[in-house]
Amino acid sequence: MTIEEAQKQVDNWIKTIGVRYFSELTNMAILTEEVGELARIMARTYGDQSFKKSDLDKNLGDEMADVLWVLICLANQTGINLTEAFEKNMEKKTIRDKNRHINNEKLK
Repeated sequence: MTIEEAQKQVDNWIKTIGVRYFSELTNMAILTEEVGELARIMARTYGDQSFKKSDLDKNLGDEMADVLWVLICLANQTGINLTEAFEKNMEKKTIRDKNRHINNEKLK
């Protein structure tokens, strides 16, 4: 699935099942909440925190998909073509960081 297809699929779901988009501000708050849930699982899986019983049924991929879902909603609501935005962002990073990381002693 392409990013464009994902944007269309989310939009179709919202319009046929979800009734309507939540407001942009509500979705921004939901995105923050979802990133927090992802961070919680990352901290327990790869960090120093131990799992609580309530965390054991959480799935890392599902939490990442929740973040992506809300980000796509925000892009749709604000008229952002994520494919174009991502391509421009990759170009920016490539030009800006062409030699930056290869010369970073911390990464060797």
